[in-house]
Amino acid sequence: QVQLVESGGGLVQAGGSLRLSCAASGSNFRLDAMGWYRQAPERQRELVADITTGGSTSYADSVKGRFTIARDYGKDTVYLQMTSLKPEDTAIYYCNAQARTRTTGWVKNDYWGQGTQVTVSS
Repeated sequence: QVQLVESGGGLVQAGGSLRLSCAASGSNFRLDAMGWYRQAPERQRELVADITTGGSTSYADSVKGRFTIARDYGKDTVYLQMTSLKPEDTAIYYCNAQARTRTTGWVKNDYWGQGTQVTVSS
């Protein structure tokens, strides 16, 4: 199994910044892509940004130019630097990792963190 632990959420004023972190842990696993999703009240969960093992990144149009995803491969950790935050960025942010484990016969599965609240006040 792979456990994902997020940190860094909180309350910030519009125009401010926050940095989210997500560390993966477990035994006998290999990480593939990692990313961040978010879910606002009464809305579907949406992809914010992701990063492959090769370092390729993609972003939702709504966050391009404001958010940056990065990864520390040695620490199995992914970060989301959020700047110029807007009230519409308010949501629960979830870390996602695609990973293969020996337990599952190295089949790729999705793993999720518990979520961290980001609230942007106007």
